Amino acid sequence: MVRVDKRDGTKLFGSVISFNKEKVYIQAMGTTKGLSTRDKVIFLRRAMRVVTSEEILGRILNSMGSPIDGGPELEGEARELESRTPNPVRRIVPHRMIQTNIPMIDVFNTLVESQKIPIFSVSGEPYNELLMRINNQTDADIVVLGIMGARFDDLQAFIDNAKEMGCLQKTVIFAHLATDYPVECLLVPDMALTVAEEFAIRGKRVLVLLTDMLAFADSVKEISISLGQVPSNRGYPGSLYSDLAYRYEKAIDIDGAGSITLVAVTTMPGDDVTHPVPDNTGYITEGQFYLKNGRIEPFGSLSRLKQNVNRTTRDDHQAIMNTMIRLYAEALKARELHAMGFLLSGWDKKLMQYGTLFEDGLMDLAVNIPLYEALDRGWKILSTCFEPGEVGMKEELLVKYWPK
Repeated sequence: MVRVDKRDGTKLFGSVISFNKEKVYIQAMGTTKGLSTRDKVIFLRRAMRVVTSEEILGRILNSMGSPIDGGPELEGEARELESRTPNPVRRIVPHRMIQTNIPMIDVFNTLVESQKIPIFSVSGEPYNELLMRINNQTDADIVVLGIMGARFDDLQAFIDNAKEMGCLQKTVIFAHLATDYPVECLLVPDMALTVAEEFAIRGKRVLVLLTDMLAFADSVKEISISLGQVPSNRGYPGSLYSDLAYRYEKAIDIDGAGSITLVAVTTMPGDDVTHPVPDNTGYITEGQFYLKNGRIEPFGSLSRLKQNVNRTTRDDHQAIMNTMIRLYAEALKARELHAMGFLLSGWDKKLMQYGTLFEDGLMDLAVNIPLYEALDRGWKILSTCFEPGEVGMKEELLVKYWPK
């Protein structure tokens, strides 16, 4: 970190980004307008720091870790952003569910504690509203929210939601607006994850929510081009994979302590999953949620760790998950036949009725019910449309759960 003391009494902070035998290159974190050769440059001999004491909870901070909520300055223990992650030997296998009360996650693609998973979407989809739902309803001890490249009204929506739902007291918000400098955008995930690490070491179950990682990657791209680095795919630097992995890999379940679970929005320009940012992300993370047409798409979404937990929730969890998705795929085929003017069979009509009930009762993001209630609703939808022998489930489950 560097501090520039200007002749007019103002101060400008910056960060060393490269140096050689004769020159040191500094990325300014603010406007360079009015800089003079007579200004004093002071090397602080430390990296960027963020306060990690309990008083950070309930605060809204900018990308530099300074309060923007009108409250007092933060005091207490501070930690450098370039700190090492916990020893990999301390990592334990993810085995606990994080409940969100969103059936398309809890039932069909369960979020597992210490998982790292993106939400792939396009501009205009309600991905921020989805993060708000997760923030409101998660059973995690602490939520750290990192907002990058957002409009002011998007930030205000997150703040108003946290206050209205009463979860602000366990939430920390780091915000970078679209009008802020690109270098400040790079600090947001590091700030959020450094705070999360510290609370996880103290035994807390921490959920980190980031939006939007495309803004983060675009800031990396802009800075690398300004430094004259040779661009790679679509102008992004060759280090893009490492830049993303360094952040995602901080998701961890620490033996004898707490955990960090990471959910990050990645918007795909033109709905192109081969774009460098979602493409690289897919190699790093443990599945993805696809948000399309206002719903979590059941066929594109995959939580690779869900098998670690849905065997232990309720004995019908896996059966409901597999059966309902299989029948929904058949329902979509029946809709195609109907759209092309084919004569539908009685089975096709049942499937179409089922598809509508499934979308309204479980796929809709407005549905807000806990896991067991969602499983019961799944049984009710099946019994409304089919006979027990038509769904292809084990007899003992049908006897135990089929609505009478």
